[in-house]
Order: sequence, then C-alpha cells, then structure tokens
Amino acid sequence: MESSTPQTTIQDRLRWRITPELYEKIRALWISHSVSEDQRNLQGLIDTLTEDCVYEVVGTDQRWEGHAGARQFYTSFLGAFPDIDFKMTDIAIGPQGVFEVANVSGTHKGEWAGQAPSGQRVNFQVIIFFPWNPQVEKFSGEKIWVTGGDLMPNR
Repeated sequence: MESSTPQTTIQDRLRWRITPELYEKIRALWISHSVSEDQRNLQGLIDTLTEDCVYEVVGTDQRWEGHAGARQFYTSFLGAFPDIDFKMTDIAIGPQGVFEVANVSGTHKGEWAGQAPSGQRVNFQVIIFFPWNPQVEKFSGEKIWVTGGDLMPNR
C-alpha cells in the first residue's frame, strides 16, 4: 500500500528542493484535483490521492481515512452543499504540497459536521493544506481549517 506520510521530520521536509519540473507536477495534480471537484468527478479526485490519504477538519474530531474515507468526505460534503462555490484568494505551491485559501459559499441542504441542514445560504473561508507525497507523487489528503461563522447561515 502507498504510504501517505513519508517518515520525515518537519526539518527534513524543509530541506526538500523544488525544481521547475516538480513544481509543475504538483501544480498540474492540484489543478486536476480542483477541476475534478468542480465537475463532481469523484474518481478524478481519488486518482490524485495516495491510497492511505487522510482528510481532517482541524479542531474537530472529523477525520476520514483512505480512498473510502475520501469518497465519504466528498459525498457528504458535496451533498450537504450541492451548489458549493469556491473562490480562491491565495495559493502557495512547494515541494511539501499546496496551501489554498478560498472564500466558500453554498446552500446548506444536507447534514454536515453534525449540523442539520438549514436550507440557508452560508459563507465561510477555508484554508486547505494538500500534503505532497514525493514517493507516490500524489497528495496524502487534506488538512482543512474552517473560519468565518462555523458554517452558520447568513443573517
């Protein structure tokens, strides 16, 4: 099975070098991941991830593991917000992976994070880290930080 987390320290990862070729490889995979999400192409999303990927909403107990977990994450998240719209505001790409910041809006139509659907439009911001696995050359999941209203409907 592919390992999503190379057994390295943060100091080791800081020493990883970026080349134009590696930058383009990471960027292209992130674009493929993003386009697949926009198109609701679940298999396209999974194809960008290591087999033992981990999805985690930081600061909560929400965690999904492996391809099955990633499928569950996307099915529940996109089901809860079927009209979700991401407006990226910042991005950084390096040998450790990709950091993305986006303003997000959508209608809360399904249960998410233990909250019953409100039917209301919500706006929030996400900061997402896509860790890069250099051995497998895929992302080992996503670490997601959510700010701005805790997905509460606009008033």
